[in-house]
Amino acid sequence: MKNSTKWILIAVVLLAVLPLLFVKGEFGGADDAAEDMIKTLQPSYEPWFSSLLEPPPETESMLFALQAALGSGFIGYTIGLFKGKSAKSKTQ
Repeated sequence: MKNSTKWILIAVVLLAVLPLLFVKGEFGGADDAAEDMIKTLQPSYEPWFSSLLEPPPETESMLFALQAALGSGFIGYTIGLFKGKSAKSKTQ
């Protein structure tokens, strides 16, 4: 492994780990923040409708991760497909 690659890898790991260790606070979603702001600005606000099914937070996180994985797989497949077609056309 090159020396510069090793330093970049160390920097990426530190950028991922240090905030988790030193940032004190609660991580919340944008939906919760918006709901809190609406309640602050308009205490009498009533939502138009409510969800028929509200999964537990663990399920929401899992579905979000699944969506991200499927999207990444699709993008990776598409890039690989175009790269393969490009390489194939260059060899012909």
